[in-house]
Amino acid sequence: MRQSPVVRAAVVDAGARARKLLVMGGVLDFDQRQWSKLTLAERARLARHAAWVAGIASIGGNAVIGVETMVMVLLSLNGGKLSWSGNGLPSITMVAVALVVSVVLNTVLAVVLFRPQLNWFISGEPADRARRRAVIAIPYHQVYATFAAWGSALLVYAIWNHHPTSIQFLTVAGGFFLAAISSACITYVFIERASRPLAVIALRDSPIGHVVHSVTKRMIVVWVVSSAVPMLGLLMINVGRGVGWLPPVAGLIDWATLVLALVSLAAGIRVILLVGSAIADPLIDLRKAVERVDDGDLSTRVAVYDMSELGVLQHGFNSMVDGLEERERVRELFARHVGDTVAAQALEGSSAARGTKTVVGVLFVDITSSTRLAAQHDPVAIAAVLNRFFTIVADVVGRHGGFINKFEGDAALAIFGAPVALDSPADAALRASRDLAAQLSRSLAIRWGIGVSYGTVFAGNIGAETRYEYTVIGDPVNESARLSDAAKREGVPVLASGTAISAAGPGGAGWSLLSTRVLRGRSEATELFAPDDMPRVRGTAQRSIIGDLVRAPYQAIVRRSVH
Repeated sequence: MRQSPVVRAAVVDAGARARKLLVMGGVLDFDQRQWSKLTLAERARLARHAAWVAGIASIGGNAVIGVETMVMVLLSLNGGKLSWSGNGLPSITMVAVALVVSVVLNTVLAVVLFRPQLNWFISGEPADRARRRAVIAIPYHQVYATFAAWGSALLVYAIWNHHPTSIQFLTVAGGFFLAAISSACITYVFIERASRPLAVIALRDSPIGHVVHSVTKRMIVVWVVSSAVPMLGLLMINVGRGVGWLPPVAGLIDWATLVLALVSLAAGIRVILLVGSAIADPLIDLRKAVERVDDGDLSTRVAVYDMSELGVLQHGFNSMVDGLEERERVRELFARHVGDTVAAQALEGSSAARGTKTVVGVLFVDITSSTRLAAQHDPVAIAAVLNRFFTIVADVVGRHGGFINKFEGDAALAIFGAPVALDSPADAALRASRDLAAQLSRSLAIRWGIGVSYGTVFAGNIGAETRYEYTVIGDPVNESARLSDAAKREGVPVLASGTAISAAGPGGAGWSLLSTRVLRGRSEATELFAPDDMPRVRGTAQRSIIGDLVRAPYQAIVRRSVH
């Protein structure tokens, strides 16, 4: 199947970011969901590229440290002169061969130890517990390989040296020892960053909950490379000169000390850049993720790749956003049941949600003969009609600033003025009733009745401490239901009480008095007003209503339910 341009662009973008991750060890703008879009062939290509880059960096780094070691051994044994001449100097060939052995053996061991993890990465197989432990231990294994390589180099030099206990050999051994420490520290930092793609995949489903490669260890690495090794080298040179093992300074400038200081500066810059980036990358990643969450994107997740305290923070961030996303889903579900306004007040603990006495406009709408229709026709078609009916009601009420208090059977109760106050609740309710009647007439071939009233009610939570709901209680609610019944009997779309018309002020224009009567369940007469622009509907045959219920767009629903 051909990929769409959007998917291809996403894969290319993910590949570019993954390549940056593999080559530089950084993870800026990296998303593990994008990583999952890469094919096995792309993984293999990226892994080979990363292996080459890591190998070149390792060989180059060890070669630089080897040259620095050769120069320091020379300057220590010839009194700080920039010359390879003098008595007691080691063979440059033997030292060079030993250093080549170190570089080659280090590379071979690194490949042997790293290859199983790369093969797993390329395969795309899920990581089990043993694989996760192996990925976590990659930096340690590479450090062991570095020490083994430098130890082997010293062994080769010792075999070639005819006097393994001589001052010359001890000086070379001391230089190799310091070089091994520096090389191991830099290898640890570099490999920890270079293996992050593997950590992303290995820890994706089971992030570690504890610190492995701590920030403290990284700071110790900086201290060792930039301070401990140079200081130890100075101590060894000066102690050797003090006891007569090394010759004194032969000129005005102690080149051994000067070169060691320059080497220290260069090594310090290398390791600080590596460690600084290793710490900064996850923090920058987290900062960008926090900004996206702050903008409302709760699908944001960061890749968990760091195995220090920052990795625990990455995992904690994802867990936090999981909680926020779940809370948002609950809030949305809550709002669907009780309405956005009531949900917001309940979550904020507002006193308005607990209950207050207020003046509101009330709209009640009810479908005619829905009980008989539901008993005689397919329930799927009836449910579709009701859903369409309630969708229109909710849309119209929302546009006019009202609140759907409840859907009950085939009826809906809407409140204007609670829980959010309105300047003119009666006017809003009257306007909504006319708009609703027009919308229903255009959209559904069914009959209904709308009643609008106005007055003082109690609006708030009703129920027990453990279970309650927001509702309104008062005579206007009952009156609106009776007006809805009267509208259905009179064959008019909407009937409003005289109280609502009077309270609406100019908004009551366009309504005419239809009659005055005592509604069922009430003791006082109510003035019944109907809109001037909505003619009375004479009886619609039940057969026509039923036919419209099961016709398009609901015929498809009926067919699906039958088949």
